Amino acid sequence: MSSDGPQGAMRTSEQAGSDWSDRLFGGFRKTSERLAGNLSGIVGSSRLTDAQLDDLEDALIMSDLGPRAAARIRNRLANERFERDASERAIMEVVAREIAEILRPVAKPLDVVAFPRPQVILVIGVNGSGKTTTIAKLAHLFQEQDYSVMLAAGDTFRAAAIGQLGVWADRLSIPIVKGPEGGDPASVVFDAVKAATESGIDALIVDTAGRLQNKRELMDELAKIRRVLGRLNPEAPHDVVLVLDATNGQNALSQIEIFKEVAGVSGLIMTKLDGTARGGVLVAAAEQYGLPIHAIGVGEKIDDLRPFNPDLLARVIAGIA
Repeated sequence: MSSDGPQGAMRTSEQAGSDWSDRLFGGFRKTSERLAGNLSGIVGSSRLTDAQLDDLEDALIMSDLGPRAAARIRNRLANERFERDASERAIMEVVAREIAEILRPVAKPLDVVAFPRPQVILVIGVNGSGKTTTIAKLAHLFQEQDYSVMLAAGDTFRAAAIGQLGVWADRLSIPIVKGPEGGDPASVVFDAVKAATESGIDALIVDTAGRLQNKRELMDELAKIRRVLGRLNPEAPHDVVLVLDATNGQNALSQIEIFKEVAGVSGLIMTKLDGTARGGVLVAAAEQYGLPIHAIGVGEKIDDLRPFNPDLLARVIAGIA
């Protein structure tokens, strides 16, 4: 039977949503199992004792939710009166509700709203964070929303980065602006913005260097890119997105701190959540910094980067979805 027409489209959309939910469950399995393991045995009567609350707070910190989120959840549980005994399930329900409260304000998809076009998105992140692959996945996500996309290979210090981005551009049939290895990144960005403007491109995604060994050098380079952008489009860059590798756990938070100072980060994308038990760091980042989290990655496929539903994700992290 053909799936053409509104009903077919609806089924396709529902199947895609279900598939993404399944990937979320699989991706966060290690995280939810770690959290459940750390919270195992914490049960009580209608109210938890101070000792139980201390144990629970420690367990949340050990699960990479961070001290601020852990303290917030502890306070919520301290004021909770359970109808029956405080079973592990009942405790996890409260944990999930509080995680959702933390995630809701930051769950903000990256929307293409710039006028005039293009919307210029600088993507930053340390080498090895999955930055180049994430750029490709973000481009694909925009393509699915019928936006035209162009890439700019602004990480000119690594030939591999230029080559990898070029391969993705070919696969996705997306135009790319490149320069020579060791060339001036600001020059690449200048050419890309001109080309994107002349072509009527909706979104220009710019790869930038991820070197943190010399913060001053990186800051100067990004400042030069900003000056060049300002001459062509005073509103650009519209977004400065930091790609974080969830497997780094709490070290990812220190990267937010540094890149906020160096680059003026406006939003986050967290990757590799499927390969770690440290997915709780997503909650820690939300609670500590309050920056928009535009999307999360839970796999290697091109469509494994998606905006997230904070209520569903909270229950997935808590293992009760």
